[in-house]
Amino acid sequence: MSDCQSDHSDENEDVITPAELIVKLEEAWLNEKFSPELLEHKSEIVECVMEQIGHMEENLQRAKKGDIKANIHRMEIDRIRFVLNSYLRSRLQKIEKFFPHILEKEKSREEGDPSFLTAEESVFAREYLANTESYMNKVALKHMPPNLQHMDMLKAVPKPCLDTFVFLNVKERQENILVEHETDDQREYVVDLERGSQHLMCYRTIAPLVASGAVKLM
Repeated sequence: MSDCQSDHSDENEDVITPAELIVKLEEAWLNEKFSPELLEHKSEIVECVMEQIGHMEENLQRAKKGDIKANIHRMEIDRIRFVLNSYLRSRLQKIEKFFPHILEKEKSREEGDPSFLTAEESVFAREYLANTESYMNKVALKHMPPNLQHMDMLKAVPKPCLDTFVFLNVKERQENILVEHETDDQREYVVDLERGSQHLMCYRTIAPLVASGAVKLM
């Protein structure tokens, strides 16, 4: 496998080794899998991983038939491909589940803010919205009284539940993390998260830390 830059637009960007790239992919996969909301896309990592898989398959074609190392490399390719497919599938499932809220969030983001959708995902989400509205009109809304022939998708489709509890591992020490009370008779309190420690916390509390990479879900 050859090395891959983490950002092709920056010539001075550090080169990521194949092992580091797979670690980044696995982290992005687990974060997306266990996060209740759609996270910022990692298209650069996906592109690099696909490029590395191509290099590995080229190397396998030159390997001698029956070489046990080739079989091990094939198993590793299959493992990486599974993680990659699962990551992309998790994103599509969330888009299908929360599409109006995701599109509204994309529309309301300020200029310069990172997009949560790739160009392909954005097209998929808009088409999914259009197809859903068309289906609802054909099977139900057109048979309703005129004043009821409209459906607000933002109200009809539930939002992601950010109050879900998630397991996390701390990558960088964090101080003074405010934990909000769950009931009226409890007070807010502050905790420090030590590097390498594991916790079960409300996702809403640590969502910014997931986005910054200070913690990872597990």
